[in-house]
Amino acid sequence: MRILKGIAASSGIGIGRAFLYIHEKLVVPHTSVPGGKTGSEKSRFTGALKVVASELSEMDNDSIAEDHRKIIETHMMMIEDPEFISSVNKLIDTDHICAEWAVEQVLAGFIEVLETAGDPVLRERSADLYDIGWRVIRELMGKRRADLSSIHEEVVLIADTLLPSEALSLDHTWIKAIALNGGGRTSHVAILARALQIPTVVGLGKITDKVRVGDEIIVDGNLGEVAVRPSSASAIKMRDRYTRWLEHESELQELAALETVTKDGHKVSIKANIETVDEVESVLKHGASGIGLYRSEFLFLKPGGATEDEQFEAYRSVIERLKDTGAVTIRTIDVGGDKVIPGMEGLGEENPILGWRAVRFCLSRKDIFRIQLRALLRASAYGKLKIMFPMISGPEELDNVMLVLEQVKDECRRAEIPFDEDIEVGIMIEVPSAALCADLLAPKTDFFSIGTNDLIQYTIAVDRGNEKIAYLYQPFHPGVLRLIQMIVDKGHQSGIPVAMCGEMAGDPLSTVLLLGMGIDEFSMSPQSLLEIKNIIRSITLVEAKELVTKVMGMNSYININTYVREWMHVRFGDFVTA
Repeated sequence: MRILKGIAASSGIGIGRAFLYIHEKLVVPHTSVPGGKTGSEKSRFTGALKVVASELSEMDNDSIAEDHRKIIETHMMMIEDPEFISSVNKLIDTDHICAEWAVEQVLAGFIEVLETAGDPVLRERSADLYDIGWRVIRELMGKRRADLSSIHEEVVLIADTLLPSEALSLDHTWIKAIALNGGGRTSHVAILARALQIPTVVGLGKITDKVRVGDEIIVDGNLGEVAVRPSSASAIKMRDRYTRWLEHESELQELAALETVTKDGHKVSIKANIETVDEVESVLKHGASGIGLYRSEFLFLKPGGATEDEQFEAYRSVIERLKDTGAVTIRTIDVGGDKVIPGMEGLGEENPILGWRAVRFCLSRKDIFRIQLRALLRASAYGKLKIMFPMISGPEELDNVMLVLEQVKDECRRAEIPFDEDIEVGIMIEVPSAALCADLLAPKTDFFSIGTNDLIQYTIAVDRGNEKIAYLYQPFHPGVLRLIQMIVDKGHQSGIPVAMCGEMAGDPLSTVLLLGMGIDEFSMSPQSLLEIKNIIRSITLVEAKELVTKVMGMNSYININTYVREWMHVRFGDFVTA
């Protein structure tokens, strides 16, 4: 038995057999073949196409989501494309090379043409072509990798890493838990795992080297522990912990219909963060008062992206289902950095976290931005919608995006497209420069929402995806806490509410502190809602403000962490302070 310690990324405990998923880097053989052997290479190529086509056909059934069906249909068309097939066969004949090498060369040429095309739809198709082309190459090399969407038994997923698109393809009913070599609590895979309510531990080092397929695994997403081939005593201990966790969750569920109000009568709003339409049921089940962050970029991560009508239907669906619950705040597309959409691959940025992303991307790709804004405005006619712009760095950037929004509004008016003329527009404060000039930004907007994931990494200069310096990513760093207090104060002085939608908002350790600092709205993954509501209903605003006064007088995040953890442990016990 081995107990591996990592980072608790998504709460809960999952038990099952190991399913290994490793991103093996393939080196395509560049082998020449005699002229008389080219026929057998073409036959191998034809055989690989048939196998991949058969696998795609098997995946296409009535139980899969419509988005997945569209991907399968697109891939099937590509694998049957006469130009692709004839180009590979011709290269085998003329250059006397093996089938794998021929597919690699043809694939590279096709992708280059698509990625330099003026049509954004064609550029987006390059991701599909890359996916299906390498699937054929893997078949030719006998190196097929398991398809995560085809898992139909209860397993614990053990992987070196997971791309957001791979995480989205999971059928979470079969995935009991996830354990990854790398990653951090604020990585996008961790965020998705919380949204899907899959217990997850990340940052485990080389767990893929220490686990065999079929090993019994216990993943504790509360403590950040993974037991590999647990002994009887350890299994009993962790299963007992699992039972107590389920009892705790059952008790919390009784709070779903209750108000979020402190013992001395101070009300706050508790909302949910979502990535996909499918999460709305969980939002309602956990008693959210609306959606404080709908990460719209996940609509664009699938191959082919999202058309205006597809976006409109997704936004409208969520708004209508939340009509009797509360407003839906949708963040405009926030891509770049570690969130790459089809067509953005290979940009060659030396530091993408500080590069072409979020509103910078939108302002340089107004074709994509205007389509999204039009879809949002159309959806606003069906319920309470708020628009939120990410990564605003200062007044000029805000003025620029507001100008584009006003232009799109005028287009809608001329086309007699109905929309909410009083739609609220807010910004995420996640760049230190925005925090420092919050007093200049507040009069131009209807609300602030603090995005702590980026605010923390930019303030402390810590890449939140870098495992070597993960220990420096500290939400309780005095500099971070002072910036948060400054944002709240400047927002309130201008008469606008201040929300928080970063992962810190859903961290039970931070709840009382944030409440005392004046946060008006907490938005988090649905699975965190009831724990946070329980904490707020169990204390007074006076107690929260006293905690803030004490903490703001400290000069070390170590001292702050220790003090807050002990303060919370006395009042709430193990599950909150694990």
